[in-house]
Amino acid sequence: MSQEAQVIKKHDVVIRFSGDSGDGMQLTGQQFSDTTALFGNDVATFPDYPAEIRAPQGTVGGVSGFQVHIGDEKITTPGDYADVLIAMNPAALKANLRWAKKGGTIIVDTDAFIDKNLEKAGYEKDPLTDQSLTDYNLIPVKITTLTEEALKDSGLDQKSIVRCKNMFALGMVYWMFDTPTNHTEEFFNYKFAKKPQIAEANKTVLKAGFNYAENVHALASHFKVAPANIVKGKYRSITGNKATAWGLLAAAEKAGLPLFCGSYPITPATDILHELALRRDLGAKTYQAEDEIAGICTAIGASYAGNFAVTTTSGPGLALKSEAAGLAVMAELPLVIVDVQRGGPSTGLPTKTEQSDLMQALYGRNGECPMPVVAASTSGNCFDYAFMAGKIAQEHMTPVILLTDGFLANGAQPWLIPNMDNLPEIKVQRAKAGEAYQPYARDPETLVRKHAVPGTKGCEHRIGGLEKMNITGTISYVPENHQVMTDLREAKVAKIADYIPAQEVYGNENGGEVLVVGWGGTYGHLYSAVKELREEGKDVSLAHFNYINPLPKNTLDILAKYKKIIVCELNLGQFANYLRSKCPGINFYQCNKVAGLPFTVVELKEKISELFNA
Repeated sequence: MSQEAQVIKKHDVVIRFSGDSGDGMQLTGQQFSDTTALFGNDVATFPDYPAEIRAPQGTVGGVSGFQVHIGDEKITTPGDYADVLIAMNPAALKANLRWAKKGGTIIVDTDAFIDKNLEKAGYEKDPLTDQSLTDYNLIPVKITTLTEEALKDSGLDQKSIVRCKNMFALGMVYWMFDTPTNHTEEFFNYKFAKKPQIAEANKTVLKAGFNYAENVHALASHFKVAPANIVKGKYRSITGNKATAWGLLAAAEKAGLPLFCGSYPITPATDILHELALRRDLGAKTYQAEDEIAGICTAIGASYAGNFAVTTTSGPGLALKSEAAGLAVMAELPLVIVDVQRGGPSTGLPTKTEQSDLMQALYGRNGECPMPVVAASTSGNCFDYAFMAGKIAQEHMTPVILLTDGFLANGAQPWLIPNMDNLPEIKVQRAKAGEAYQPYARDPETLVRKHAVPGTKGCEHRIGGLEKMNITGTISYVPENHQVMTDLREAKVAKIADYIPAQEVYGNENGGEVLVVGWGGTYGHLYSAVKELREEGKDVSLAHFNYINPLPKNTLDILAKYKKIIVCELNLGQFANYLRSKCPGINFYQCNKVAGLPFTVVELKEKISELFNA
């Protein structure tokens, strides 16, 4: 470190890496977030993938971004606006300038700001020279040229050399935030163990960027973010999709059953299938089906055969699975259906986030077809709610829908690795050989029937999509029996409310002026907005829901305590309308956004503050 360098302490910092899809921005951002997490900072990330497949190089449609928010206290969002923006070309600057803080630092690769690229990005003038960036601390760097200079004797071809330029930018950022490079160097040793020349090239460029930042006058100051004061334990960085996969594995282990996942690949859920496929050592079996219908049908078959069964998808796939999901409800078989929500309808925005599958999850099946719905709210607690979805499915003999979304699935945070001994037990409902078995005889408390695995002596019975006679399970077309069975299936799901936690409130639990209501992946932004408003003296509280159907038993009691209630969600008001149907007489205001992006804390604070003046 240069002796002249000034170290400025910061409580939190937001950095946004951006460039073409081939510029390695996801890898660069992930390496920075992993390194700072190892140092002890709390971290939240937001990978922002381009929605257009193979967009032309240098165009705004092909820009890939990765935002990292690090801090010395609890971090719940990836940040609204970036303190530092790295733009590897004009398109990256054009697409991301609106996310840079005024007065923040912008690092650009000036080698990319040529006429052809400026035109592709839609610039009429060069933004580096037309005074449009005077509100920012602009750091123009010949990143490509300096990368080529660092690797001139490496023996690599030109294409391989240029591909290393993202490490030059990362090295500069490491110096800016007083962060060592050794973790990333070790990563390259591991990743390119069979290609040591590539590993050395990336390490060389990383150090070149670090040294350049140390010596260039424009970066005379750098910043220090202290480790966060968090619960002691063993942590790792985890994405929502990986946490979901591990939560399902943990639930299968607790249930004492082999896990089977039958799925069809679909963005942004595919990584769950990939992660489970790696876990044969834990007894997981995965099947990549030819379509969404086959995926859920194989899972239903596996459930009937005695497996802990799972199928994963996104919104379009959930629509295709709806008829088979009804079969699982009719047959009363345990199954976890994971829906990683994305922008819709139809193919929509496959790489962007949204919360618009709620009504489909609740009602998107033919007939009276009740199904529990659970929603994760952070990347880390995707583990917890995947586990709970499995527990509910097995203990209440029902398919369960777990809702996550693209923001949670791809985002990452430090995750305290749990002790399996501390996870709750899962009691599998099984008929035993020799007992007097009636397929639809029910536990009087839970209304749950027992599952007779094929081959259990004396427990032969009919199964399928036709209505069954109560108790005996024979096929029935009796009108009165259909009413009885429909009521029982509805009541069985409603009784799950006796086995889930009461809804909690952050803020004033005894009531007050304004209650903010949210569900699922909006938690981090809502919590931050409410926290800041409370620090400003506003009487505002937060109730964030993870259990959607059934709702916690104290839901109506909580809502009745507040003068004004605003439901914030990334759709046009699906949860608000659901609450209106469940809580008649309560008035709900709405804050809605359908832009493929998460809320910002700024816009939430503005919308919530309006209620105090209404």
